Amino acid sequence: MRLLTLRAHGTTHAVREDNGALIEIEGFADVGALLQHPGWKGLAAAASGPRHDLVGADLAAVIPRPGKIVCVGLNYRTHILEMGRDLPEYPTLFSKFAETLIGPYDDIELPPEDPAVDWEAELAVVIGAPGRRIAASVAAEHIAGYTICNDISMRTWQFRTNEWLQGKNWERSTPLGPALVTTDEFHPGGIIRSIVDGETVQEASTGDLVHDPAELVSYISTMVTLHPGDVIITGTPGGVGHAREPRRYLREGELLETTIEGLGRLGNRAVAAR
Repeated sequence: MRLLTLRAHGTTHAVREDNGALIEIEGFADVGALLQHPGWKGLAAAASGPRHDLVGADLAAVIPRPGKIVCVGLNYRTHILEMGRDLPEYPTLFSKFAETLIGPYDDIELPPEDPAVDWEAELAVVIGAPGRRIAASVAAEHIAGYTICNDISMRTWQFRTNEWLQGKNWERSTPLGPALVTTDEFHPGGIIRSIVDGETVQEASTGDLVHDPAELVSYISTMVTLHPGDVIITGTPGGVGHAREPRRYLREGELLETTIEGLGRLGNRAVAAR
């Protein structure tokens, strides 16, 4: 099942994709709100609300206001090696704020304060059932599904200090979507890519993760309760602009496409922040 958040008539709606149509799941403003209901999967499957065309649909971030966005750095073997680091024993964690999120086809704002805006294609995990100190053996049961993210990074600000948060939390910078694909229809292992104006700059298998989704759910839930709608962004593979020689960053007007086999595509134009 594929669940999306549609913008229409001045508001948003949780919808289910069905043969080129989007079916409203009535009573829920977005997919994050839907996941708060214990019977969300049955409600979504049975939904028969108003229909909208998928083609040309105005989509919001699939989870517009997560309670938590927990990000994992240095989690692909290829990316760790290109950054000159050792494989980590434990996940490297930081957070993002909901204000960073944009829809799957919205523009990415390039801030005037940092010329070094970089791409980071990532597989995102969406929590579907709450839990604290979740055992790794049952952690997959707490995952509602998966989606695509690009953790756009402002590198000058990121590396001003040893803490990364300030380079990761610029408003209207982080596309998330287009759909939450439930765990019965998607399993990590497909190819993830970033493409800038037609040039593939990142390409790897989502099976290259050092710490896999179930391990991350278990590890993060050890310190804090995970709630439905929380998002875990699992890290990026090699090929980021900051690691290139010479370094390369997003420029105004360029189209950044982010794809994961089985999940879909993000397409975001880089524009100057207003």
